[in-house]
Amino acid sequence: MTTHSPAAQVTLCVGLDPQPAVLEGWGLPDSESGLGSFVRAIVPVLESSGCKTAKPQVAFFERFGVAGMRQLAVLLGELRSRGIFTIGDAKRGDIDSTMSGYAQAWLTPGADFEVDALTLVPYQGLGALEPALTLAGEHHKKVFVLAATSNPQARETQMSIRSDGRTIAHGVVHDLSRWVEGRSESAGAYGVVVGATVNVADYAFDLLDYPGMPVLAPGFGHQGALLTDAKSLFPATTPVTAVVARSVLLHGEIGFARAIEAAQSELAS
Repeated sequence: MTTHSPAAQVTLCVGLDPQPAVLEGWGLPDSESGLGSFVRAIVPVLESSGCKTAKPQVAFFERFGVAGMRQLAVLLGELRSRGIFTIGDAKRGDIDSTMSGYAQAWLTPGADFEVDALTLVPYQGLGALEPALTLAGEHHKKVFVLAATSNPQARETQMSIRSDGRTIAHGVVHDLSRWVEGRSESAGAYGVVVGATVNVADYAFDLLDYPGMPVLAPGFGHQGALLTDAKSLFPATTPVTAVVARSVLLHGEIGFARAIEAAQSELAS
């Protein structure tokens, strides 16, 4: 007899990537002032659209130096005040001492760059991320650890075989799952990044073996994955956060809300 798993619980996340083409599409200059105008314009539209999750890509703020990071702090504060869940796409990862510093900057309540969740890079070992994993649990935050990403340059590394016979991507998921064991008070706080354009079977693991593991899934929209396929791409009981960015941002300020509404409709179909 065939057993059918319940459909995945999928939430739409809007990636906030103020790259030059996006600012241009919003009628703004690719400058510090343009970034500030973008931040002021996008938050009320996000709120009115009913979007509950946003993922600022830190690089597109950091490129403007101190002024850009100041705008990021403003954006995060405004999103938080409106009850919009924020995922800081900072991809931090380092040895444990410096990881502690990164964790304090992003996961401490009241910090300038406080977010609800943070992306982490595990390629110096999952153990090196422990300061961030621990602080996330203490402050009821979340983390998403890169496992199988949608960029093709990562395939060779992430499909390489570890000494235990697992691919690196599988090893990240497995090791994080083991780390979470015994921490029931933090259930759902620790997830992985798995690209929507990735065939997980190529990485020799199955997310169905890790029930309850949250998944952050970039790759929808501009990168080619269809939101209508989200539930079939991740046919598990895990919560999935499906990310769209350029496919909605490039509609400009006037079309942005309609693009989000269309994306939500596609996800629900």
